Amino acid sequence: MIKTMKLGTSPLEVPVIAVGCMRINSLDKLEAERFVQGAMDIGANFFDHADIYGGGTCEEIFADAIHMNANVREKIILQSKCGIRKGMFDFSKEHIMESVDNILKRLKTEYLDILLLHRPDALVEPEEVAEAFDRLESSGKVRHFGVSNQTPLQIQLLKKSVKQPLVANQLQLSITNATMISNGINVNMLNDSAVDRDGGILDFCRLNDITIQPWSPFQYGFFEGVFLDNEKFPELNLKIDEIAAKYEVSNTTIAIAWILRHPARMQPVTGTMNINRLIDCAKAGDIQLTRQEWYEIYRAAGNVLP
Repeated sequence: MIKTMKLGTSPLEVPVIAVGCMRINSLDKLEAERFVQGAMDIGANFFDHADIYGGGTCEEIFADAIHMNANVREKIILQSKCGIRKGMFDFSKEHIMESVDNILKRLKTEYLDILLLHRPDALVEPEEVAEAFDRLESSGKVRHFGVSNQTPLQIQLLKKSVKQPLVANQLQLSITNATMISNGINVNMLNDSAVDRDGGILDFCRLNDITIQPWSPFQYGFFEGVFLDNEKFPELNLKIDEIAAKYEVSNTTIAIAWILRHPARMQPVTGTMNINRLIDCAKAGDIQLTRQEWYEIYRAAGNVLP
């Protein structure tokens, strides 16, 4: 069974990987049922959603695939996100409240374990977010809250009014997209790796016990493709394959193990709809890369050390 960890400052004990459901609409009914059941069989019971995935259809497909009822609901952890609208972002009280009601309806449940605010809204008013969170919490519709793609100052601005702990921050991170790590290594250096693009979010989340949930852990660029078995990354794949052979696991397992090796205790969000690949992701929880192996993979991806 998959290993577990604490989510932020919440009492939730969650799997070390989250099952991202953004692509579940690519499966037919039987395939979706088999995938969800397969995830449950290995203890991967944390499912990550967003109201924009498939225009909401992904949540509906998931609820049908898992045959949602009160008994099933007790066995799973549901997280969803809101705040992205066509051509804009919206953290208004009205939109958050309406979004959650629609999410719950599609998921056929009375509550979310975690609600994340999806992408930063330039027009955010923390007082409105706080009122929405208070109402959602008091009504029992949402038990825990977090953010996605936010910087330390954006989080602190929310916390000016929001009283609930923000337990998670979903951020893009992979071996090839590791700027939040590389800028902390290349402090005060005159190279691109020293550029701080996120305000020191990695250390901020560690200091404040906010769980980072890396999204697209196999992607390079912004959804340009996966780096595993990609001829664009020969040195990286050679190194990953070498270490995978040592541990007798797949390259998928090592790519996730690299993220889990970081002491920030992150929870990667997988995107695969292939149960065997999900199993490979879950196996990463049983592997502790050495410091040398972690840095070898880091450098093989083209990341530099000063």
